[in-house]
Amino acid sequence: MSIAPVVLRLAATAAGLLLVAAQTATASTATPPPRSSAAVPASATWTAPLSTQGRYIVDAQGNRFRLKAANWDGAQGSWTGSGSVSDPANHHAGQDSHGIPLGLDRVPLDGLLADFHQLGINTIRLPFSNEMIHSTTPVPDSAVSANPQLRGRTPLQVYDAVVGALSDSGFAVILNNHTNTSRWCCGVDGNERWNSGQSTQQWADDWVFMARRYAAVPRVVGADLYNEVRRDVLDDPNWGLGDNHDWYAAAQLAADRILTEADPRLLVVIEGINWTGVPVDGLPHGRPVLTPARTLSHTLVDSHKLVYSAHFYGYTGPRHSGATGIGETHDARYQDLTRDQLATALDDEAFFVEETGRHYTAPVWVSEFGIGSNETNAAARTWFGNVTDYFAEHDADFAYWPLVGFAGHDDWALLRYDTAGHRDGILDPGDWRGTAWQHLMSAPSTSGPVAAVPVWRMLSTDHADAVESLRVRATGDWDAGAYKAACPDGLRLIGLSHTTGRGLCTDTGAANLRTSAAGQTVVVDERYVPAGGDWASGYTKLQCPQGGFLAGYSLRGQRVSAALCVPGRTALSGTGRTVWFDRSDNRPADRAGGDFAYGDYKGQCAANEYAAGIAFTTRFGSRPGPAALLCRTLP
Repeated sequence: MSIAPVVLRLAATAAGLLLVAAQTATASTATPPPRSSAAVPASATWTAPLSTQGRYIVDAQGNRFRLKAANWDGAQGSWTGSGSVSDPANHHAGQDSHGIPLGLDRVPLDGLLADFHQLGINTIRLPFSNEMIHSTTPVPDSAVSANPQLRGRTPLQVYDAVVGALSDSGFAVILNNHTNTSRWCCGVDGNERWNSGQSTQQWADDWVFMARRYAAVPRVVGADLYNEVRRDVLDDPNWGLGDNHDWYAAAQLAADRILTEADPRLLVVIEGINWTGVPVDGLPHGRPVLTPARTLSHTLVDSHKLVYSAHFYGYTGPRHSGATGIGETHDARYQDLTRDQLATALDDEAFFVEETGRHYTAPVWVSEFGIGSNETNAAARTWFGNVTDYFAEHDADFAYWPLVGFAGHDDWALLRYDTAGHRDGILDPGDWRGTAWQHLMSAPSTSGPVAAVPVWRMLSTDHADAVESLRVRATGDWDAGAYKAACPDGLRLIGLSHTTGRGLCTDTGAANLRTSAAGQTVVVDERYVPAGGDWASGYTKLQCPQGGFLAGYSLRGQRVSAALCVPGRTALSGTGRTVWFDRSDNRPADRAGGDFAYGDYKGQCAANEYAAGIAFTTRFGSRPGPAALLCRTLP
C-alpha cells in the first residue's frame, strides 16, 4: 500500500464510495553526513538475471539473492486529484514529483545512489504510470535542477536515465506499474484496477513495451504487474471468475506476454488483491491479499519466474481499510494485533505461499511496508518492531515505502532532502525507526547456493487455455475448439481432476524428462493401447505411444477431448498401474503438490511415476471428465 496514514485511503460510505482523508506531518532537519560523489556498486557478487528456486530468489549462479529493497516513487504521479495540478499543495505531502522519481531537483543522481548504498539495500522498486509512458511533454527544468543533464527530457526519458544509472550502480531494478493515471494512489482515484480507464489489452501492450525497452539493461530483473488491485465505487476485482475484473487472468496474460514477447529474463511479480467489499460494519469486506492462490495459483511459461507480493501497513488490517471517520469499521488494524496474532495474520494472508512442495510455492515479496519518523502512537511503533522482527525471522524479501522524500513534508521516507540537498532520515541517530531497520538489514539470512527443489504447478482450464509449454505453443493449435492445457517445458503432467479441468505438473524425480528432439502426439482414440493392455476396462483410454508421457490434455466442456503426449529422453516403459479418481480422491499420502482442484475428486501419480494415459467414460448419467490415470514407474 503506497500511502502512509498521513493520507488515509479506502474509506467508504455504505454505498461504496471511498474517501481519502489527508493529514500532513513535518519532518525534522539534521546536518547531513558526508556523501560520496559517486555511487558504489551495491554488490560485486550477484549476477543477473534472477529466477526462483522454491521460496527463494536466486541469481544467475544459483545463489540466494534476497530482495532488500525500497520504493523510489514519483514517476507514478503525485497529484491528489483536486485543485490545480501546478500547485504543490495539491500533491501528496506537498511534493510535486512532476511524474519522475523524487529528489532529482535536489541532489545529483550519483549522490542519491551513494546514499541508497549507505542504507544497505540492493534493490529498487521503481513505480511508473501508464500515463508516464505516453507523455510527450518534457519535464520542467526545475524538476531536474540538480541534474541539468536531464533537462528537456520527457518523464519516460528521465525514467530511462534513472533505470540505467541504478543498473550501472549495481542495484537490481524492478519495474512497477503503480497507476494508470499520474494521480496519487490508492483510493477511488481511477487507478483501482489495471484496466480502469483502459483496456486489459492496452495495459498488457504497455507492459510488453516497457519490458522490451529495458531488455538490454542488465540489472532490470523484474516486472511488478500492478499495485494494490482493489474495489472501485461499484465493483470488486476477483481472482478467477473469467470476467473483465479477473485479476488472476489479467496477470496471467501479461506475465506470459512479457516472458514470450519482450524479456524472458524477468521475474514476474503478482500482487494479491488489496481490497474487496464496502468497509461498513455489517457488510462483507476485507483484504484477500494472497489467500486466493491457495486454490488457484499461477503457472507461467517459465516455472522459475513467479514471485507473489503483498503489502502490510500498521494502520490497515485484515478487514480494516485504514480509514478514520467515514469508512472506518470496528475491525482490528494490524497494529492492534498482538505479536502472535500479527504473525498468524501474515502467515495466513501471504507467507503460506512459501510452503515447500505446493502448486502455489513461490517467493513472497512484501513490496511495501513503512511508518513515519514522527509517529508517536505506541501501538504503531510496536507494530513496526513486530513486523520487522517477523521479516527478519522469516528471512523475508521486502521493500520499504518510500525511499525518498522532501524534508519537512514526508516523514515516512527513509531519506529526506531539503532544497539545498541536505539529507536527514533513518541513517541519523535520532530516527527511532533505525533500530528496527538495522535489525532487519543485519539479521542472519540464507546465502550462497540454493539447492534445487521439485517444482509443482497447477493447470486451470476454467475459462481459457492453459498451454504453458513454449515447445507446444510453437506447434500451433493442436485441438481447435477445445480448452487445452500443457505443462511448462521441463515439467510433466502428474495429476488430473475429475470435473473442473484442473491439472498438476511437476519435475519431481525426473527433471526435463522430454527429449530435445521435436515431436508430440495428439491422442484422440485407443490406437496406442496394446493388445491385452486394458488398464481401464469399459472406459475410453487415451494412451501415449510407447516411450511417451503426458504433457497436456484438452477438454470440450467436461469431456476429455485429447491427450497430449511427448517422447521421453530415456526409454520409458516401467511398471504400470491404474489410479481411479471418479468416486473419490486418489493421491499419494504426502499430498505433494497440494490441493490443485479444491472440492473436486483428483487423481495423482506418485513422485516416482509418470502419467502415460487418461481414461474417461461417455456412459449416460456419468460425468465425462477424466476418471483414471495410467501411472508408470520412472526409469
